[in-house]
Amino acid sequence: MKKIIVYALLIAGILFPVESQEGMNRDDLLASEEFRIGVQAFNRFAYNEAILSFERALAFAPNEALYHDWLGRAYYRSGLEGTALSQWQAASTGYDPQSLEYLLTRSRIETVQNRRGIIPLIGEVGRYVEVGHFPGSFEEISYFKQPTGLLPLEDGSTWIVAYGSNEIVRVNVNGIILDRKRGPINGFDRPYDIVRGIDGRLFLSEYRGGRVSVLTSAGDWQSYIGSKGIGEGQFVGPQNLAVDEEGYVYVVDYGNRRVSKFDPDGTFILSFGTKNPDFSGFVSPTGIAARNGRIYVADSAAKRIVIFDRNGSYRGILVSTGLNGPESLRFLPDERLLIADSNRLLAVDLNTAIVTELGLTGSSRVRITNAASAVNGTILTANFAGNEVSVMTGIDNMASGLFVQIDRIVSDAFPTITVDISVQDRLRRPIVGLNDSNFVLTEKGGVVADQKFLGSGSLSTESDIAIVLERSEKTALLAEEVASALRDIDTNNNGRIVSVISAGIQPVKERIDGAASGDMVGTLSQPGIRALSQGNPAVFSPRWRLDLGIRLAATELLSGSRKRAVVLVSSGAIGELSFDQYNLSELTAYLLNNDIALYTIVVGGRPAGNEIQYLCTQTGGQFLSLYQNEGIGPALQSISRRASGSYQFSYQSQLQTDFGRAYLPVEVEVYLLERSGRDSTGYFPPLE
Repeated sequence: MKKIIVYALLIAGILFPVESQEGMNRDDLLASEEFRIGVQAFNRFAYNEAILSFERALAFAPNEALYHDWLGRAYYRSGLEGTALSQWQAASTGYDPQSLEYLLTRSRIETVQNRRGIIPLIGEVGRYVEVGHFPGSFEEISYFKQPTGLLPLEDGSTWIVAYGSNEIVRVNVNGIILDRKRGPINGFDRPYDIVRGIDGRLFLSEYRGGRVSVLTSAGDWQSYIGSKGIGEGQFVGPQNLAVDEEGYVYVVDYGNRRVSKFDPDGTFILSFGTKNPDFSGFVSPTGIAARNGRIYVADSAAKRIVIFDRNGSYRGILVSTGLNGPESLRFLPDERLLIADSNRLLAVDLNTAIVTELGLTGSSRVRITNAASAVNGTILTANFAGNEVSVMTGIDNMASGLFVQIDRIVSDAFPTITVDISVQDRLRRPIVGLNDSNFVLTEKGGVVADQKFLGSGSLSTESDIAIVLERSEKTALLAEEVASALRDIDTNNNGRIVSVISAGIQPVKERIDGAASGDMVGTLSQPGIRALSQGNPAVFSPRWRLDLGIRLAATELLSGSRKRAVVLVSSGAIGELSFDQYNLSELTAYLLNNDIALYTIVVGGRPAGNEIQYLCTQTGGQFLSLYQNEGIGPALQSISRRASGSYQFSYQSQLQTDFGRAYLPVEVEVYLLERSGRDSTGYFPPLE
């Protein structure tokens, strides 16, 4: 095919090659070049620039579905979801209804529309169904025997307590064994349950050993708590465990029909649950859970759940009917109590005592000894009789599959391509714990060459924050408190401070000690803190801009760590122009669609406006008072532990580039047990 390269000076004096070939007119060529510029801008996180380029491309080629698709992606990343949906609707109209692009676009539209509605909590997603099993054996190979306890971790892995094989085994989300611990030289002696203390250490009860083993966070044995016997701090068949907010450890002493309480160092405090004038005594104590000063204990033989306070005083019965044989007790993310009851999963509302059946396990041999809420919106159950761990999820989640997005493609080192991928469920929760085996990358339908898993955002220990300072008349009078907040941020932040934004009438990036904010590596100097807290009196105004300040700060975070947050230092009040350019839903969507949380530190002792509290809650951040009892440190330190569904891969492209002018497609499909999702997009290699 004959090609003629013509150079033309176009918009804003930018010079670029325009390719003319048979069957293409000038408008098509101009649209193609604008599209290329837009795709490259998108992959630099320059979403506003990308929007302008895609719109110019559509001005030349208004019916091109691919351009509408990309314009929708750019609007979505900018938080303008309504506009994004209209562009995706236009794209779906232009795509062939039988094509993959059409199906993916319709799926994206449905997911985003559902998210913009009322999103149910975990307990309201309907019944839970089994989506997978981690069997204890396969043919003649034994992986573990008779699971009794579970401890799901934030990285997606889970400790399984194997009563029958005297060990604890850690598996990933695919059920692949990652680690195995058998205790000290003499080994574990019928381990039963496992919990994590507030300092990260693990506590493991040993039923036949009559003791509790203290383990490191990695599962290595350190010491024992208690011994066999009937005295104080001794056990006869210790089973289920719980840890309260202060770190106290509660052990169900099955043989002595009581609960024993220990401090975090293993010192005996007290026992309770035996017969006394207020309480008839346990018959067969099993599960236990602790929350907000209340201790909940299941009595399997009596078929009830009773309540005690942290001092062991009896406070009444939570559930006394409808139970078959309750064993473990754990908490769901919505604060309801999760009960493993024979072959059933039940949830109890602590305020109303209403019991809801969440699901049944379908195995022919069932005795659920433990059930625990895990990452990815799942519940794991330990089936002692069936020798397996079951994975259960809400039926709506399974039906809707995974929401997969190719966030960014870097082609600067072509043919080496780097791809950033995010995986979520329909409730926007990140899917964590995946690895190379869960992903298949293809280009033009063929599996890519040399696919390499470069890492997961959840496993990263790095985090970034950008600070926004409210420049209102109220904070002008609170310079010392603002300075105190900045010092606390600087002291407690585990990662980098990438910028400080003054949110006045026109938000600007601050300079600290003469250095641009982008040059900061994480520590603010005391002179810098004083200068920031005092500010320039001219910028303090009732017309300060919350929306522009937060968006500017969030934009500074886009190219950094996937564990990131905007930290707003505020009086809690809303300025006259706080949502003048971007409304509350658009601002929330911008943060959510770029995986950025908002944390607000309120100075001055005022209650915060509902809008700020909403932004914090919806984005997974927190609303903090500068002088709250526990301080702001734990909240800020939690940023580096945020769950992230981001993954990065590289591969070697085998496609022809046409000297950098060819649009090269990339597809990704993600599998997790019986759920899957996919996305398809493309990129331009460097011009030659």
